Amino acid sequence: MKPLILAHLYPRELNIYGDTGNVLVLRKRLQWRGLAAEVVGVQVGDPLPAGTDILLGGGGQDAAQGEIGRDFVSRGPELRAMADDGVVMLTICGSYQLLGHHFLTKDGHKIEGVGVLDVVTTGSDRRLIGNNSIETPWGRLVGFENHSGLTELGPGVEPLGRTETGRGNNGADQTEGAVRGNVFGSYLHGPVLAKSPAFADELLRRAYARRGSGTDLEPLDDSLALAAADVAARRPR
Repeated sequence: MKPLILAHLYPRELNIYGDTGNVLVLRKRLQWRGLAAEVVGVQVGDPLPAGTDILLGGGGQDAAQGEIGRDFVSRGPELRAMADDGVVMLTICGSYQLLGHHFLTKDGHKIEGVGVLDVVTTGSDRRLIGNNSIETPWGRLVGFENHSGLTELGPGVEPLGRTETGRGNNGADQTEGAVRGNVFGSYLHGPVLAKSPAFADELLRRAYARRGSGTDLEPLDDSLALAAADVAARRPR
């Protein structure tokens, strides 16, 4: 079977709180099953790899988001086409915000997004921070959030999950993240896939299904990952 192609957006700038670990988790879960992955880092000005199966992006400081914003927006038509074609995407925090329509900073500066996800984000003086546990159709997801952007979902997306103990998208409506087809956005760092193995496998299954390949994945021993998730979920701060 041909390797899955994992495109990693801006690995230097968008790697706060270990988001690069999501790439490592997917590659390792494939390796443990005797399956291969090709990881391609995409920096400013680099082309997106042809045949991308999974696109991953992390979060970064606001300054880094500004530096890559113009490059990210220039990819808008290609990213929208990829989303329409069913490419699997997992974007965290800053890259999640940039997949939306725009980010309006607390100082009134508007950072344009690419409109893949029907969300808008507004900066605030309030910081939403701490471990968060959410329930999703793919089981529990556990990660660490730390953001001052408040995200509102439009009718074109569904929330990734619901949160009771965490703050999620905006600290008001108990939503966390957004989903449109095979595109997922979330504020969960940590990296989220290290403590959410069932969701990691869901991304892999979707990538194989889009290829027309079999989606049965050999079970793995996830006891350590689930134990780590239990500990983190009991520590909201």
